[in-house]
Amino acid sequence: MLLYPVYALLFADTGLSVWQISSLFVLWSATGVLLEVPSGAWADAFSRRALLWLGPLLGAVGFALWVLVPSYGAFAAGFVLWGVRGALGSGALEALVYEELERLGAAHRYARVMGRAHAVGQAAAMAAMGLAGPLFAAHGYPAVGAASVLACLMCAATATRFPEHRVPADGTDGTGWAATLRAGLGEAHRDRSVRGALLLVPAVSAVWGALDEYTPLLVRDTGVADATVPYLLMLLWAGVTVGSLLAGPAERLGRTGFSVLLTLSALALAAGAATGIPAGIALVALAFGGFQLATVLADVRLQHRIEDGARATLTSVASLGTEAVTIGVYAAYAALAGLGGHAAAFALCAVPYLVTAVVTASARRK
Repeated sequence: MLLYPVYALLFADTGLSVWQISSLFVLWSATGVLLEVPSGAWADAFSRRALLWLGPLLGAVGFALWVLVPSYGAFAAGFVLWGVRGALGSGALEALVYEELERLGAAHRYARVMGRAHAVGQAAAMAAMGLAGPLFAAHGYPAVGAASVLACLMCAATATRFPEHRVPADGTDGTGWAATLRAGLGEAHRDRSVRGALLLVPAVSAVWGALDEYTPLLVRDTGVADATVPYLLMLLWAGVTVGSLLAGPAERLGRTGFSVLLTLSALALAAGAATGIPAGIALVALAFGGFQLATVLADVRLQHRIEDGARATLTSVASLGTEAVTIGVYAAYAALAGLGGHAAAFALCAVPYLVTAVVTASARRK
């Protein structure tokens, strides 16, 4: 999506304040909060593949609105559509991949496969950022918007080719969706290890996922030109890509190793943001790589603990927690950035990870 490295700049150049931009991010997450769990239950009760190709089509409409009629209302509508897209894919993708691997007797490869899949996606994102710079400089927002719409259409076409061998729950009597939702929530209620895995996902993924939306503004505040912003964002995504590729070997990390990973990543985030210079982005990239690795490992832990029938539902419950925490991060970020700027806000957002690292290290083994 070529819009990614510049859409925060598009909002700012349209005249939106930091609070207005944050309100758009809150709307985006609120859409996910409303639809995360229902969409997961739909995926378990009906077809996961169908949700995976429908979502990108909605995203294409949203991105087209942003560049055709740039305004707060159009940005809000685009984020609602993007939120629906994310909710439809969240849970459905993880469940489809895990169960197709399990059908082949290769569920133990889930961490490696998902890590590599994330890495390929992140490499594509870096390529898009590299193209966004010259394309934006030459033709502005309409060109990067058109390329983003095309990417969504290609994503939808690709999703139609995913294999899906499972037999969906019977929803002909109108109870399949509700029964699937009750079964998934019941499993979380009964199994303490599942509850712990559900809580770990938002604790690890929410803060840095929210910060990612503000990285163009952090980079711009280091004094670089707008056309240079995508190139420094490529460095951030290079760190995220390395984190994804390490998921397979890092699956052997114990509780202490996982806590150390979070601690070092948090310190790198705070130090890199606090420098206020372009070189500090390298430390932020290192931090994002660590957080991405921790995010994949948290998902792996969850997938290994839940049963197949409600896999998408429970994965969506974890995503619901992530979206709920993310909304709080957006609000907190707007307040922190208003008081001390983007660098201070990024540095202070390292604190929750230090708390999570302490809690994880001291938690009783299950």
